[in-house]
Amino acid sequence: MDLDQLAALRTPEGSAALAAAERVAGGDPLAAAAALRSAGIPGGLAAAALTQAELRRRAVGKFGAAAAGMFLTRAGLEQATRRAVADRRAARLRAAGVTTLADLGCGLGADALAAARAGIRVYAVEADPVTAAMAAANAEAAGLTDLVTVERGDATAFDATGVDAVFCDPARRRAGTGRRVFDPNAYSPPWDFVTGLAARVPRTVVKVAPGLDHALIPAGAEAEWVSVDGDLVEAALWCGELAEVPRRATLLREKEGPLLNASGSKRGPSYHLTGTGAQEAPVGPVRRFLYDPDPAVVRAHLVAELAADLDATLADPSIAYLYADEARPTPFARCLEITDVLPFSLKRLRALLRERRVGRVEIRKRGSALEPEKLRRDLRLSGDEAAGLALTRVAGDPTVLVCRPVPPGG
Repeated sequence: MDLDQLAALRTPEGSAALAAAERVAGGDPLAAAAALRSAGIPGGLAAAALTQAELRRRAVGKFGAAAAGMFLTRAGLEQATRRAVADRRAARLRAAGVTTLADLGCGLGADALAAARAGIRVYAVEADPVTAAMAAANAEAAGLTDLVTVERGDATAFDATGVDAVFCDPARRRAGTGRRVFDPNAYSPPWDFVTGLAARVPRTVVKVAPGLDHALIPAGAEAEWVSVDGDLVEAALWCGELAEVPRRATLLREKEGPLLNASGSKRGPSYHLTGTGAQEAPVGPVRRFLYDPDPAVVRAHLVAELAADLDATLADPSIAYLYADEARPTPFARCLEITDVLPFSLKRLRALLRERRVGRVEIRKRGSALEPEKLRRDLRLSGDEAAGLALTRVAGDPTVLVCRPVPPGG
């Protein structure tokens, strides 16, 4: 996509091409292209429209119905913040008194639009000309141009002295190749600029990869990990006046059913676990119930805090499975009842499952090198019963826990 193609898609002819592309997208791409050509749509416009239609289909999971009117790139979509996460962040900024925000490296504008929906005036900066143009088009499609100004430029040169807060989502993919960048020093803007923002702007938020090394978290910052329906999606650093606790795990539950918030928009429930991230959970034997913590809890190093809430212990100090005598309702972990504890042996496990007529297993693992799908094949299951398997280590020894789910509520 270049600026000319984007401009063409925003003409009446381009809108018609997009509508035609959306009707045929999702099937055979060659047949879809042929259908558009047969409708008299020029080849270049047809290709651009089909690309947008496909990206919009993928974007529904992140942006909901709003995806239908957005302009997208593959790399931009992959890095863009889910609407539920962006809305939650914007609400927190608004609650902290933020009324003007600089979005440095705004990408396609997902966070800028969320902030604007929360009533925050946003000055968005994006270095890539096509992406900046798309962000502006997305603000127009959302009816938010009075609150969002998009500027093509270098984020490091933006004068942030006139805003209440700064949000920065540094690019974590290499320009031209789209390959992920795992070294923060290779981010764009670079990491030293990103971490230096907090010293210049009292309220700074930085979106980072969930795998961020804790050693890179700036002193005094709050590090938050966010999961949506059990999938770890991002981490953020809340700096300066915005930092409330050292570590936070935020769990969003879209599948539990959306609730209406004060503004009338749909939002699922959320749960927060906080702590220092430096505590260590006690170690003990395997007990009746197994808790598998949400990945946001694990990455935030809050397993010890969860263990205290559940009166639970670890069976191995390096593995984040918790064990307890009681099943207590918690949104922060999946609870299973352990029926059998076996030193790992494929032959013995296969015999036990065959004896119990188990034909379906849900396999989870922590601290095990076994591949779940290979194990599933090797078990040669048959039967009409179901079971859960947890592959782990206990006191350093490879162990399999045979489990059954605990109904919600314990």
